[in-house]
Amino acid sequence: MIIGLLSDTHLPNLITDLGELGPEVAEFLSGVDLILHGGDLTTPAVLDWLEQFAPVLCSTGNNDPIPDSRCEDVHVLEIEGWRVGMRHSLEGQFRPVPDLQRYFPQPVDIMLSGHTHEERLEHRDGVTLVNSGSITFPHHKELRFGTAGLLELTPQRMSVKLFPLGHTTGRPNPTRTLEMEILRDSDGLLMAADS
Repeated sequence: MIIGLLSDTHLPNLITDLGELGPEVAEFLSGVDLILHGGDLTTPAVLDWLEQFAPVLCSTGNNDPIPDSRCEDVHVLEIEGWRVGMRHSLEGQFRPVPDLQRYFPQPVDIMLSGHTHEERLEHRDGVTLVNSGSITFPHHKELRFGTAGLLELTPQRMSVKLFPLGHTTGRPNPTRTLEMEILRDSDGLLMAADS
C-alpha cells in the first residue's frame, strides 16, 4: 500500500486549496491508496479536496476545532501487518520511545506526526518516527511549497521518503529529502536496509 503523508496545510490562507500551489500536488497524490494528514488543516474543505485522490484520515491539530468524522486526535491503523499511529504532536519527540508510546492506545511500529513544520525521519528502539513537515509553510516560512511524504508498506518492507514537493518562484523550499527502508524477516525482526 502506498500512503501519501502531509501535514500543517493551514488553509485557507492566501490560497484556498492545495491545487493552487501548482500541479505537483495532484501529481504526487495521483498514485496513492490512502492519505494521512497530520493535522492543522483548519477546515474540512482541505480533506474534501484531498478525497478526490484517495480516502483521507486526519489527526486533530491544535488549530482544528472542527467536527469531522475523518478527524480524530489519535488514529491507529493496521496496514500490511504494521501498526501505524498518527497524532498531530509528539510533544517531547526526543524522549524515550516507551514514553512516546503512551500517546497511543496500543503499541505502534510507526509514529506519524506534524505540528513542528519541520521534516523528521528516525528509527529508534524498533519504532519509526515520521514527521512530514508542512506542505505549505515549511520551517514556518511564508506560503510556499514544502514537504510531503510517501510511506510504502508491504508485509516484509516499510519504505519512507520525505521530499520537497516543488519550488515556489521567489520563495525557495528550505526542506530536504529524507529516506529510510526497514525490512522485516520471517521472525518479525526489523533491520535497516541501505537506501
